[in-house]
Amino acid sequence: MSEVVEQLLQNYAGENPGVLGNLRRMLNTGTLAGTGKLVILPVDQGFEHGPARSFAPNPEGYDPAYHPSLAVEAGCNAYAAPLGFIEAIAGEYAGKLPLILKVNNSDSVGGPDEPYSAVTSGVQDALRLGAAAIGFTIYPGSGHRNEMYGEIRELILEAREVGLPSVIWSYPRGAGLSKEGETALDVVAYAAHIACQLGAHIVKVKPPSAHIEQDAARKSYEGVPKETLSERVRHVVQAAFNNKRIVIFSGGPAKGTEDVLEELRQIAAGGGYGSIMGRNSFQRTRADGVSLLTKAMAIYANA
Repeated sequence: MSEVVEQLLQNYAGENPGVLGNLRRMLNTGTLAGTGKLVILPVDQGFEHGPARSFAPNPEGYDPAYHPSLAVEAGCNAYAAPLGFIEAIAGEYAGKLPLILKVNNSDSVGGPDEPYSAVTSGVQDALRLGAAAIGFTIYPGSGHRNEMYGEIRELILEAREVGLPSVIWSYPRGAGLSKEGETALDVVAYAAHIACQLGAHIVKVKPPSAHIEQDAARKSYEGVPKETLSERVRHVVQAAFNNKRIVIFSGGPAKGTEDVLEELRQIAAGGGYGSIMGRNSFQRTRADGVSLLTKAMAIYANA
């Protein structure tokens, strides 16, 4: 029993034993077991961006079996994917590796539109497949955000009843936001707070920039430190119920190893709870992917 994990779970003391047990399971799995930190491998990019864009850089990734085996070898806390990928591997990995079923997804086949992911699976699928949690993407700023908020609240209620925690990907996007505004400090902090208010147990956001998007928020941010990424991460974590919810950060588009590691050092220094790293791990060769994930975990373990 890890004292660090048990102290962290005190922030979720009102939850039922099933939810707490699955959170405990993820926090006590892999290289970072017992540290209160998480590195999760997510592979929803094939659905979201297309198979060639996602897997051509490392063709082993076309095989659903590749990704959970990479997660296990690297020592990840969990593996997240849509229904098809999870169904293909759950028989081997349920109970061995915490699985997060991504229950909504969107594609990039059509033209531009207000972002809104379709519900593609549900809580009963997660139970059937032995998952440890469900995952769901919301797009604060989208014209369809209220529909998404309603969908995830219903799913969280259903998941909680059967002891499954919820992970919310909170990605600001929509016609009312500039491209720069999608990662603006005020917007990312707001997105993290919204996810917490909806009942997320774990929140995933993008690393924030120093840009302030909302005119109404500009004055409020005059005294908020934001020069470095670590300062900005600290503010996002503060926005997530004053550090009482687990906030992890996306790895984003593929980039050089040192750029990835420096970003992780800043996230760790700012009090981030970890990372969810997809393309930066599975688009490399297996050896390079394992090496990067191992280095990422060392950064969080020593933070």
